[in-house]
Amino acid sequence: MSKLLRLLEADCTLTHEQLASMAGMTVDEVRKEIKQYEDDKVILGYKAIVDWDRTQRESVTALIEVKVTPQRGDGFDRVAERIYQYDEVESVYLMSGAYDLTVIISGRTLKEVAQFVGERLSTLEDVTGTATHFILRKYKEKHLIFERQEQQEKEWIFS
Repeated sequence: MSKLLRLLEADCTLTHEQLASMAGMTVDEVRKEIKQYEDDKVILGYKAIVDWDRTQRESVTALIEVKVTPQRGDGFDRVAERIYQYDEVESVYLMSGAYDLTVIISGRTLKEVAQFVGERLSTLEDVTGTATHFILRKYKEKHLIFERQEQQEKEWIFS
């Protein structure tokens, strides 16, 4: 794997100049290589990891295990493609084990996620079963640790 790719994966906010220095390349080489990676779909996008628990945004994330009937010629691909078209779906993975696909989704409330599973996901023709797990707390994602928030002291006033 390219040193440049490892550097970008670790911190995509580095400038071309910083990347060139760290990778032992020229700035022009970095620009050309990044452009080629983007054109070849090696680099699919750039994304910030946000600790939403530190914001005012209310959301819930769920990991949904999905059993499906594979299709002749397409295997699991057609079902996975259908599932990842939904806006709520963040990630879809083909898995080994008791379930075939793992789907990560986010919604504003538990009810919203439950409705997605009950009304959209589980009703798909080739889906034969689901198991939903709600993520209660993130500790680490993409090598980044979610720091614990200090509990704010509450002031109780009794009259």
